[in-house]
Amino acid sequence: MQEKHWSKFQLLHEVVTNANIHVKGTHSYYSDCWDKGFEESVVRYLHGDKISRQWQPRWDIDKLFIGDYVCIGAEVVILMGGNHTHRADWFCLYPFMENIEQAYVGKGDTHIGDGSWLGMRAMIMPGVTIGEGAIVAANSVVTKDVEPYSVVAGSPAKRLKYRFEPSVIEALLSFKVYDWSAEKFEALKPLLCSSNFEALSQAVALYDSAK
Repeated sequence: MQEKHWSKFQLLHEVVTNANIHVKGTHSYYSDCWDKGFEESVVRYLHGDKISRQWQPRWDIDKLFIGDYVCIGAEVVILMGGNHTHRADWFCLYPFMENIEQAYVGKGDTHIGDGSWLGMRAMIMPGVTIGEGAIVAANSVVTKDVEPYSVVAGSPAKRLKYRFEPSVIEALLSFKVYDWSAEKFEALKPLLCSSNFEALSQAVALYDSAK
């Protein structure tokens, strides 16, 4: 049995086998210290796991897209599409198998943006988009899209604040930090690990002008 400890983690690109999960880059991780790991414990009801991948899908499968440099805290749940057979607009919520195809309503793909952080035991509901650099507080239930570089908390999760001023957020998004080459990212990493936006902005301009 694998020894579990809070210091251990999984790099997602090394452990994901489900073809319906798309991981960008090689840096996103899951803190799997108290469960069976990312695919078995975090991603729920997504066709293509080790049991269902041999089944013929009855409908189009919602997909999960995870950006680069994403931090996923222990016991997070990302709820996906296979569970959407309880029709609130029908008189009976029960998923009768003879009506299962009519009962299913897809929620769309789920997107976890680059550089975002999902806190411990957060739950991400189906079809949600978490913006670049967003923070989801521990134990939050995210039912709606989360704006880039915002902080949300609660059940349902609501925005508490933005991490930076609007002009800074706009500039960060325009930089496309998480699409940089490895060389550019490494060169500017010290400034990414700071709050000095003027210095970062100048360094980006200088780096780009030298290329």
